[in-house]
Order: sequence, then C-alpha cells, then structure tokens
Amino acid sequence: MSTSRAERPRLVITSGEPAGIGPELCAQLLAEAPPDCELCILGDRPLLHERASLAGVAPLPDELIEHVPLAVPSVPGSLDVRNASYVLTLLDRALEGVRNGHFDAMVTAPVQKSVIAQSGVPFSGHTEYLAERCETPLPVMLLTSGTLRVALATTHLPLRRVPDAINETALLRVLRIMHADLRRWWQIDAPRIAVCGLNPHAGENGLLGEEDQLVIAPAIAAARREGIDAQGPLPADTAFVPREMARFDAYLAMYHDQGLPVLKHAAFGHAVNVTLGLPIIRTSVDHGTALTLAGTGKADVGSLRAAVDLARSLALRSGG
Repeated sequence: MSTSRAERPRLVITSGEPAGIGPELCAQLLAEAPPDCELCILGDRPLLHERASLAGVAPLPDELIEHVPLAVPSVPGSLDVRNASYVLTLLDRALEGVRNGHFDAMVTAPVQKSVIAQSGVPFSGHTEYLAERCETPLPVMLLTSGTLRVALATTHLPLRRVPDAINETALLRVLRIMHADLRRWWQIDAPRIAVCGLNPHAGENGLLGEEDQLVIAPAIAAARREGIDAQGPLPADTAFVPREMARFDAYLAMYHDQGLPVLKHAAFGHAVNVTLGLPIIRTSVDHGTALTLAGTGKADVGSLRAAVDLARSLALRSGG
C-alpha cells in the first residue's frame, strides 16, 4: 500500500447481481456513516441511482462509481441470464484493479451462481472464480464474526461428493493456508485450529465411517509435525459448544452446511466471508441476492458494512 493510502485504504466494491439487493446495499452503505476508507463502487450508474431511489436513500455520488454498463435493463427480483457477463465483468475489473495496485482490497456483493452457470460459464462461486483468475490452486473459504472463524475444507459441492473430495494432502494444504493467514491477517502468533470430523461422532472409531480415522486424523498429525496447532477430528455436534470454542481461534469444517449454520445462527447479517490463500484481500457478505427484498429498501446492510470494515483492517495490516 502506498504511503498516501496508509491510513485510508482504497477499496473496490462489486455491486453484484443487478436483480438482487447488492446495488441498493452499496447506496445504503454510503448513506449511513461512510466507512473510514476510500471507496469505488463498480456497477451500472443508472441502475445504482435507481436502486438508491427505490431504497429511499441518497443517490451514490457519481465520483464514487466506476460505470460498467448492464447488458440489458434489470428489474428488481427478476433474473436475466443476459446480464451474467456484466456480473463477471465487475469481478474481473475489481480483481485487475487490486492486482495492479490501484485498490488495496476488493469487497463483493452477492451474485446469483445459477444465472452465471446458465450463461455457459462454469461457476460455483466467487471463491473458486477468483482463485482461478489468480492461478491459486487451493482457495479457502472462511466466514468470521468477531472471534468465531469457520473455514471450509470443501465449498459448493453436493453432499454426496464431499467424502471423495476430502483427502489427506488437500486437508494439510488447507491447514497450512489457515495457519499462515491467521498469523498474517489476524496477527495470531500461534493459531489453534479445531478440525471437525466428517461423520457423526467423528466416525466413532470407524463404526460410523472410516474417513475420520483414515484421512482426517493423518492430515492433522502431519500438520502438527509442521508446527501447526491443529486438533481433532472433533465431533461436529459438540465442537462449537462454548467450552470448546474458548480453546480455539478457528475451525475447519468438512463441508458447507457443517460449519456455516453455527456461524450464521450466531451472527447472520453481520458476518464476513473471507477468501484465504489468494494473493489479494477479498471479503464478501454472508448472504445471497435476496431477490424478494430487491428494490424494497428492507435489506440489511450490516454484512456489507462488516465486509468493508474487515477489508479495511486487513489492508491496513498489509500496509504495515
């Protein structure tokens, strides 16, 4: 980060799926006490002004918008596959800006994965898309709120494919990334990582599944030999009780709906999605496009504000 931006990092926000709540959340973010950083909103300028008006907030200042035109006009709540290329252009421009140093971090409003996939572009989520663009072989999705941090060994996979996607090598690489980024971004000198088991009761000595003994435990042992304080596999149904949570700085869940319901129960609407393992800083909201709320002004800006605040904090640490 340049000296001139040392105290006020420059962040870029992609406004996301145009039929969803992303555009109006960007307007709400600035209408309520703007964050202590420089912001650039990527999106269609008329769309952003229209959604601000529908949400009943002040229009975004034009100087804060980098105009990217829609492919076709967008109606709140009505998806149009023709705008899939627009959404991807937002991501590509933001990523380019961060990688060339024009921005210090990127924050992403929600996208509609199904629409992008219907356009013919393989797309399972921001995490995987940005990792491919950055030529990062293994990104790690982590959601956080306060001291609760939950990372995922697998992300957007059908449940029946999860066991086959978990192997000792991949888990060890995830633990290495978590250890390194918890130290780099959160400045935790010796991160304590709880590793959830895959099966009920962490397999119960093989009675309820062998993956915990044959795959997860050896990965944890290998990580510990490298000086990573990983513990487990822990039965996921008791891993998040308060007594256990006090022992750890972060969790590694084996699949999306194992760890994230806990975090979202505790902090939905105010949690942040962070992509670990990338050469850039990227944060995002903890929710989807909320099509039924689009254009109503009822969407909660809390998670986007938290994502901006965390991106700013990480950028400051990076600059330090």
